[in-house]
Amino acid sequence: MTETGPDPFTNMYEAPAKLARMMFASFQGAMAGGMMGDTPMKPEDAQHWAEVGTKLQTMWMQYQAEQLANPQAMAPYFDPTRWQSIAQDWFRQMPIADPAQQQRLMQEGMQLWQQVLGQYGLGEMAGIPADDPEMPLKDRRFADPKWRAHPAFALIHQTYLFLAQRVAAMVDQMEGLSEDKREQLRFTTKAITEAASPANFPLLNPVVMERTLESRGDNLVKGMEHLLNDLRRGQLSHTDASAFTLGENIAVTPGKVVHETPLYQLIQYTPSTDKVLATPLVIFPPWINRFYILDLNAKKSFVKWVVHQGVTVFMVSWKSADASMKDVVWDDYVRAQIDAIDHIRERLDVPAVHTIGYCVAGTTLAATLSLLHRRGEQDKVKSATFFTAQVDFEKAGELLNFVDDQQLGMVKAMSADGYLDGRYMAATFNLLRGTDLIWNYVVNNYLLGEDYPAFDLLHWNGDVTNLPAKWHAQYLRDLYKDNKLVEPGALSVDNTPIDLGIVETPTYVQAGKEDHIAPAESVWKITDHFKGPIKFVLAGSGHIAGVVNPPDAGKYQYWLNDGEPRSLAEFREGAVEHPGSWWPDWIDWLREQDGETVLAKGKRKPGSKGDKVIGDAPGRYVATR
Repeated sequence: MTETGPDPFTNMYEAPAKLARMMFASFQGAMAGGMMGDTPMKPEDAQHWAEVGTKLQTMWMQYQAEQLANPQAMAPYFDPTRWQSIAQDWFRQMPIADPAQQQRLMQEGMQLWQQVLGQYGLGEMAGIPADDPEMPLKDRRFADPKWRAHPAFALIHQTYLFLAQRVAAMVDQMEGLSEDKREQLRFTTKAITEAASPANFPLLNPVVMERTLESRGDNLVKGMEHLLNDLRRGQLSHTDASAFTLGENIAVTPGKVVHETPLYQLIQYTPSTDKVLATPLVIFPPWINRFYILDLNAKKSFVKWVVHQGVTVFMVSWKSADASMKDVVWDDYVRAQIDAIDHIRERLDVPAVHTIGYCVAGTTLAATLSLLHRRGEQDKVKSATFFTAQVDFEKAGELLNFVDDQQLGMVKAMSADGYLDGRYMAATFNLLRGTDLIWNYVVNNYLLGEDYPAFDLLHWNGDVTNLPAKWHAQYLRDLYKDNKLVEPGALSVDNTPIDLGIVETPTYVQAGKEDHIAPAESVWKITDHFKGPIKFVLAGSGHIAGVVNPPDAGKYQYWLNDGEPRSLAEFREGAVEHPGSWWPDWIDWLREQDGETVLAKGKRKPGSKGDKVIGDAPGRYVATR
């Protein structure tokens, strides 16, 4: 703050807030048992409002008592008080406190107010009041007509959008910032402004106000139940978790667990064709999430689709970390990938396998391929496919904002038991899309009191896994922060120097056009390092929907370029757009690597006569918490 008064957010909200308070007077009177406009409140309504107030107070006091009895009960990953300290630190960095800057903002803001009020026949620019006023600034958070039904709400949300635009522009105009610090400040500014949206505050949100009046406050009681349940579990809920059961309506493709180590289980899926490709496929999903993102249900399942294409499919199911995995490092995951490859080769008596690495497991697969090449064992892998995987982290996007020394120190402090609670990573990924994955649910589930949807993708998103602390710190430091994987010999795995430049394995690389976790520009960089033939495909959508896009859905598109582009920009310039899913293009490419087929018999059918297996898919590791 400065001697000029409060920060611009306070100044700019003050005038429309006064209008809002006038409008809210009847509502406040109703809650106090008074009048609703000119209509006396019925005794039963007054009693209901009183009961709502009592319920809210009782629920909160009970929660407070729980916290006092167990101060460690609330996980730090879901602590709303963190926003206060983040906002204060942000404010100190911004030129928004400068008196001259405040004056300019006030002048521009007054012009905006006059323009908005003129739509209602008010102020210096008054015209004929419009039935549906046209707002100068638009945002889907304020698309409901109720945001335009009264000048108070119109001024509030237009002021907010104006300020959000201006402070974002300030970051770009600030002098003396390194590019990485500027990007970090951009990210923080976006997070702060998303949190400050008037849609997130009940007395500033007309949709919430109307719901509260209609339900006589019952939405607030239900919302409080949702909020307290989430505080107790230390994680924001996106869906109705009770609607899903592993092996029944998610992770349903038939198969058997055929191998197990302390780090992973290996699932082999039951064939659905008489013949299959001679070379089997093993999929390495990221251990930051559960493997069943690739097997959500019969219609969306990549696994089921590939099995129907006549491929023997294996899936690795990683164990969620616990204290027993405190010494697990990246080398262990590379060795696990090699172990899975060798086990499949021995089990089916084949010389090689096809491989898929998704996200961090793809990064690890790149190191695995380098290690195999260095040892002269590269022929164990017939081909490698990478789903949204990075090896060069120079342009790794917004996640780079979480790898400075302060963030790494915080991660270490939160990993005292040798593993990082998966709720922290969930909160981090949610922050990358704060409006969609945080504040949208605050409004719907806490303020409006709506029921949670039964959405399998959101259920998977919240089904978190814990991470080994040593591995996670190593990954953030060596790969994200220092970008050592692309420096030949800078990293060693299993006492073997890693050099991506020696990898000659035929490779298929998929990137998501709108991926905010592994940006397409970053994924492209694998083409700068591998030596072998590479086919690159740019898929529509992002990190999940860009991958999980079955052909029958008829959604999105993908781009191919048969030339020799030297950058993603050149790829895009000469790319040909194809409608729908890229999966058929990939399976054609896979068959080109080795089209030989064999009968789907013997151990190609897991659990058949004489084949000893551990149990049914999806196995027990995917269910551990």
